[in-house]
Amino acid sequence: MSTTMKLPKQGDRGIKRDKLLQKFALDIKEIAHQVGSSMSSRGWGYILEGYGLINKSQLDTVESLINECRKTGLLPIDFVMDEEGRGFSGVEEPTSRTPTEQIRLYLSYALRCENSYIPNWWKNEKYYIQMVVEKIDLITLFEPICQKFHIPIATSKGWSSILQRAKYCERFQAAEDDGKQCVLLTCGDHDPSGIKITDNTRKNLNDLVGGVWENGKPVYNPKNLIIERFGLNYDFIIENNLTWIDNLIASGGKDQSLPTKSKTGKITPVKPYVLDYISKYGKRKCEANSLMVRKDAAHQLCKDAIEKYLGKDAEMRFREVRKNRDVAFTNAREQMAVNGVSLDTLIRDILKGGETCQ
Repeated sequence: MSTTMKLPKQGDRGIKRDKLLQKFALDIKEIAHQVGSSMSSRGWGYILEGYGLINKSQLDTVESLINECRKTGLLPIDFVMDEEGRGFSGVEEPTSRTPTEQIRLYLSYALRCENSYIPNWWKNEKYYIQMVVEKIDLITLFEPICQKFHIPIATSKGWSSILQRAKYCERFQAAEDDGKQCVLLTCGDHDPSGIKITDNTRKNLNDLVGGVWENGKPVYNPKNLIIERFGLNYDFIIENNLTWIDNLIASGGKDQSLPTKSKTGKITPVKPYVLDYISKYGKRKCEANSLMVRKDAAHQLCKDAIEKYLGKDAEMRFREVRKNRDVAFTNAREQMAVNGVSLDTLIRDILKGGETCQ
């Protein structure tokens, strides 16, 4: 593959554009094979920029081209990670197994059902942690780390919804009732809106105080909640040479660094929080998706944020909880004996053809 990628332009038409699209699709599929994980269209743009195949001015173009290739069949329709909340519910597919195969499947499940049994991972922990990130690509990036520590993670897709906030606050309430210190870790874009979202997190949670659930239970009061933005922060961007985009154009196309003029001629000045951001960082931004090209550093960033509260030995503690769970299930199956034959042995013999039972 070449060291640059020739992208179709708006003026390209006909056979020329088709050939360029085909080459683009082949190149990005090759890169996807190397990367080995799915991400959004925007995230793929950052991967190409990280490989030095495009420059930052071409991020929007790559996003559009990937979606065009998905629509025309040059890339699989599921080449990118879909946004949460867009999937269908209630979809049922006929079972392909026979009744005998289904029974055998469930019997074999009894030999390993501890894998789906969820112990109280946080029983002996001082802190209880949840994580909210601004972009869906960060779920892909951080989820493997969060799974090691059994930390719930979700994307807010910008400003989180009222119901999303209420639901994770409900888990915080249960943890506080159990004597835990609760921590919300956040990660988002380094731009005026991304930083404002973080700064307003406590206010947005306080706005729910006074609300009640359908059962009459009051919504969680976050007065004791620790809220920490662990990324994307300036020092990390500089240290890891992440991509700055030299504008403050928001997703809706508005340039946040400029006053706006209404149809009636009214001028709305630049927001104070935007001016404050410009005075510190200039008219530029760094999107959280840029972490996709620094995966090792991003994983360490996430792990450090978690271990700040749980400690360096937290992974080992959670592994010990898992080990104790598995031993408890083994003992339970041994105790569930029939005529002196353990449950494990009975099930295995049935699956082999019923040698013991005959």
